[in-house]
Amino acid sequence: MITAHTFDIFLWVMAATAVVVFVALHFVTAGYGMMYNRRWGPTVGNRPGWVLMEAPVFVAMALLWWFSGRRGETAPLVMFLLFELHYFQRSFVFPLLIRTRGRMPVSIILMGVTFNVLNALMQGGWIFYISPADRYPASWLGSWQFIAGTAVFLTGMAINIHSDSVIRNLRAPGDTRHYIPRRGMFRYVSSANYFGEFVEWTGFALLTWSWAGAVFALWTFANLAPRAEKIHERYTSEFGDEFTRLNLRRILPFVY
Repeated sequence: MITAHTFDIFLWVMAATAVVVFVALHFVTAGYGMMYNRRWGPTVGNRPGWVLMEAPVFVAMALLWWFSGRRGETAPLVMFLLFELHYFQRSFVFPLLIRTRGRMPVSIILMGVTFNVLNALMQGGWIFYISPADRYPASWLGSWQFIAGTAVFLTGMAINIHSDSVIRNLRAPGDTRHYIPRRGMFRYVSSANYFGEFVEWTGFALLTWSWAGAVFALWTFANLAPRAEKIHERYTSEFGDEFTRLNLRRILPFVY
């Protein structure tokens, strides 16, 4: 059985790794999506690729909950359902909505699976095993942390889903050109989908009021902010003044 001390070390290692990843991704561009690059090795189609990358965390979190002695407790169950709501959408709904026939490198998928499973261990490990037995009573659902955090989480999820929809509907069938997304939060940032995801997991950190949640929010920013920078640069290169005159930030409205 993992002790609280061992779990703390795990969280510190994950936090330190997030900082390393944040720096590294400013120099390395992950080769998927609009940044697709064959140099990342063998590929699979976008749809199965997203399922393979995201589904493991959905399954891992479900197993952690099921084998926990706390699976019947109200507050941990609600936290579990919120977590799974995101990953059900990401694992099984989002891939079905993909319209393009792009490719995703297997290496990217494997890296994604590794982090996703580690994240399940962070969140599920804390909520169901490491947190004190009285940390999340049913009354926690009425706490300001849970209420505010859930509102932030659902707001972020709505922004993320809407932004994905905006991107998905930029092209007519058969069109392969790139366009500047302009609706919703894209009026403020060039990577509104990433902004939504960061808001989402900031909300989860708040509703669980945990270091495990905070480390995941840190990881989300460390992974997505450098990519948002690369996408911003890509738009600048492709569209020039048409894009720069919009004066958009990368991922945080009015800030960065």
